[in-house]
Amino acid sequence: MSMTHVQEGPVILIGYAYRLQLEAEADLFPEAATFTGQVRRRVEDSLVLATLSTANGGILRLTARRLEIVLDPTVTAELSVGSVVLDLVRTDLDPDRHLGLLLEIPVALPVTRPPETGET
Repeated sequence: MSMTHVQEGPVILIGYAYRLQLEAEADLFPEAATFTGQVRRRVEDSLVLATLSTANGGILRLTARRLEIVLDPTVTAELSVGSVVLDLVRTDLDPDRHLGLLLEIPVALPVTRPPETGET
C-alpha cells in the first residue's frame, strides 16, 4: 500500500534559483550514495525539463538523512506557470533503486522578474 503525505514547501519562482531540503526519518542517504531525478510537467510526459543529479549539483547530500534539491535560475526560467513533478532514484546500487518519492511542486510567475527573463 502506498502512502501519500502532503507537505507545504516553497514554490518554484520562474527565473529564480530554487532549493528544497528533504529530510528522512531514517539514514536513507549514505555518504557514498549518488542520486538522480527528472523534472517533468506531468508524470506521463515524455519531455524531460531538467535532469538533476549528485554529479551535476542538482541533488546535494547534506547528511545521512537530508538531501537538497537545487534548480538553477536557467532551469526555472524555462518553466511555465502550473506545477512540475520530480522523483528520486539512488544510482550507486545495482540495480538502481527508486526511493518511492514523488514531488509535485507548484511553479509561479513572480511579480518582480529577474533581468534574465527579459521582463522587468
